[in-house]
Amino acid sequence: MIKTEHVNYIYQPGMASQRQALYDISMEIADGTLNALIGHTGSGKSTLIQHFNALVRPTSGRIFIDGTDVTDKKTDLREIRRRVGLVFQYPEHQLFEETVEKDIAFGPKNLGLSEAEITQRVHRAAAAVGLDEKYLQKSPFELSGGQKRRAAIAGVLAMDPHVLILDEPTAGLDPKGRDAVLGIIKKLHAENPRMIIIFVSHSMEDVAKTAEYVYVMNKGRLAMSGSTSEIFARGNELVEMGLNVPQITLLANKLREAGIPLPRDVYTVKHAVSEIEKLLRQ
Repeated sequence: MIKTEHVNYIYQPGMASQRQALYDISMEIADGTLNALIGHTGSGKSTLIQHFNALVRPTSGRIFIDGTDVTDKKTDLREIRRRVGLVFQYPEHQLFEETVEKDIAFGPKNLGLSEAEITQRVHRAAAAVGLDEKYLQKSPFELSGGQKRRAAIAGVLAMDPHVLILDEPTAGLDPKGRDAVLGIIKKLHAENPRMIIIFVSHSMEDVAKTAEYVYVMNKGRLAMSGSTSEIFARGNELVEMGLNVPQITLLANKLREAGIPLPRDVYTVKHAVSEIEKLLRQ
C-alpha cells in the first residue's frame, strides 16, 4: 500500500518566496484500488503525487511504499521509481525516440534487461493500452494525440510498476480520446488485481465513471476521502471548495429539493435511472 504520515512540504524554505504546498497529509491507499485525486488548481495534487515516487521529498513526515520508507536516506530511490510509475500531464511531449517501440523500450533498457525481456515488455505494454503493433515502427510524431498518449502510458507500464499514477490523463483530448484513455485505466485495473492506480483529474464526470475511491485536496490539505459515492454525497462541500460535481448529481439534488426522495449519493446516470425506476414501480 501507499501510506503517508503527517507529510508537509515547503517550496524554497528560508527564501522570501517560501510557500507551503502540503499540510499534515496522512492517508492510506490500499493494493488493488482505483483511485482519483481531485482538487482545484493549486490544491497540492501534483505536489503530492510527486512525493509518491520520490521526485520530491517531504519537508517533514514519512511516506511508505509497500512498507519501504521513501524518506529514509538509505532507500534506493531508483527501485522506488521503478515500482511507482508516474505519467505526467501531456506525456506525449516527452516522446523523443525514432520509433514508438524505442520510446516504450527506453525505461526497460535502463534496467539492464535482456533484449528478449525488453521486447516482451514492449509488446505487452502496447497491447495493454490498445496500441496496435503496426504503430511500433512509426515515429511517435506520426501518431494522433490519443495514440501518443497511449504510447506514453505504455512506456511507463513497460517498467512493470506496482503503482501507476496518471496526472490529468485525459487533458486536451477530444471526447472519443478521453473515453479511450478512461477505458484503458479501467482495463488495467481489471487485469492487474494488485496494482494501485491513481489518476488526478479536474473532471468530476471522469471521476464518477471511473474511480472506486476519491481523495479531495483543498489548499494543501486532504479535505476528505472515501468511496466515490460517499464523496459525491457531499456535493455541497465540494462546491464550496470550488469543485464541480457531476451534472447528474446536480439534477438529482434539484429533484430531491422538489420532493422526489432520491438518495444523496447519485453520481452516475445509470444509478439515477435505477433509483427513478424504483420510485416509478412504487
